[in-house]
Amino acid sequence: MEIRALGKSGLNVPVVGMGTWQTFDVRSQAAEKNSRNVVDQALKAGANFFDSSPMYGEAERVLGSTLERRRNAVLIATKVWTSSTQEGRVQINRSLDLFGGHVELFQIHNLVNWRDHLDTLESLKQKGKIAAIGATHYQASAFGELKTVMKTGRIAAIQIPYNPLERDVEKETLPLAADLGLGVVVMRPFCQGRLARRVPSESELKPLTEFGVNTWPQALLKWILSDPRCHVAIPATSKPERMTENAAAGSPPWFGPEERTYVAKLATSLV
Repeated sequence: MEIRALGKSGLNVPVVGMGTWQTFDVRSQAAEKNSRNVVDQALKAGANFFDSSPMYGEAERVLGSTLERRRNAVLIATKVWTSSTQEGRVQINRSLDLFGGHVELFQIHNLVNWRDHLDTLESLKQKGKIAAIGATHYQASAFGELKTVMKTGRIAAIQIPYNPLERDVEKETLPLAADLGLGVVVMRPFCQGRLARRVPSESELKPLTEFGVNTWPQALLKWILSDPRCHVAIPATSKPERMTENAAAGSPPWFGPEERTYVAKLATSLV
């Protein structure tokens, strides 16, 4: 699997990682065992970037417990999400405890109270507990404020939604990230499931097989990652076999403009 640098954060990550929203918010022993199997398969496939958040219920705890002695083999991205500065410190410390006292990418979730949380995260970064700081948002209406944060020079990465149906970030956010040398983590690669409800036929996918694409999810992931401004895509899954399939999309050859246009047309024809 090809390795790219996550912008100026200095992190070396596989271009396909994994999100934990909903899929790792579990409590039963059987469900936690399945989460462990997903992580096992991800690591076997070479995908070692995992994204979580206190907003995701039990996801941080479950992810941390699945890693056991493998913590140094993975890159953790998590978030702080609260309007309270004090509660933010509590959240951050809890996350650090769950992930062995160190987090590779700590993000301000949905820009909530970002000014105060930036101060807290920068202090922890100076102490070596955080490798890089990022900011996230999922709504196009917030991209103006996200740009403000990006221009402060105090973050190393952003997390945004990007797929053939959600392309607002192409206007200003991705160009600015490239200009500033910021890493880009892509959430919602399947448009919250909208792009998974119907899939192209085998004959429609055939032109993409020379790029290592055999399934529609692989086509969508490769569509994202063929944009050199994007560093990591984080599809979520509760199926170990799907993790292997997703990870396979993180290797070259990459799509050119014609292939990306073709995939985008397929996507819009399915919804």
